[in-house]
Amino acid sequence: MFRVVWVAGRRRGDGTPVPRVRMTGKERREQLLDVARALFAEKGFEVTSIEEIAHRAGVSKPVVYEHFGGKEGIYAVVVDREMQYLMDHIVNALSGGHPRELLEQAACALLDYIEGSTDGFRILVRDSPVASSTGTFSSLLNDIASQVESILGLHFSRQGYDRKLAALYSQALVGMVALTGQWWLEVRKPKKDEVAAHLVNLAWKGLSHMDHKPRLRTR
Repeated sequence: MFRVVWVAGRRRGDGTPVPRVRMTGKERREQLLDVARALFAEKGFEVTSIEEIAHRAGVSKPVVYEHFGGKEGIYAVVVDREMQYLMDHIVNALSGGHPRELLEQAACALLDYIEGSTDGFRILVRDSPVASSTGTFSSLLNDIASQVESILGLHFSRQGYDRKLAALYSQALVGMVALTGQWWLEVRKPKKDEVAAHLVNLAWKGLSHMDHKPRLRTR
């Protein structure tokens, strides 16, 4: 049960003291993570300070240090949670079926995440843009690509393509969806399902009409 305490020095406009709810350690930790997540999404890691996190949470700086040891500590927890949430969201969406259906599920899952967890996606992309080869978001994309690779590998084998190339194509597909998702985060046009449909159209039409041994025409 919450316990109400009266905070010295903090008063309403009519002069009465402002009550503060005393949280359990677990509740305070979750509150601090929510506050920090919003600030990291809004300002980025470098600009956000422990002072601002503490101020928005209505606590002193030592409370933040007590729970996370510093800004790096709370940031690491925020990023790890976001990566796990996104990974679980996409993997759970891949429920099987035809490869085109799996492609649709993956594209929709990422766009659903961007729409529903905009702050989280901003944090991941700001830390490591889609086009970067290093960082937490790139690591996450590699994990997702590995899931897609196993699916494409089976499809390639059935269609007579070199299964070793599944890794290359999975990176291309995941990168295409992620980069488009980053663009759509800012413009929000066209509608989400329409974006997913166009992504799948481009990817699947390409996959279903691939040459077994493609060659460049300009060299």
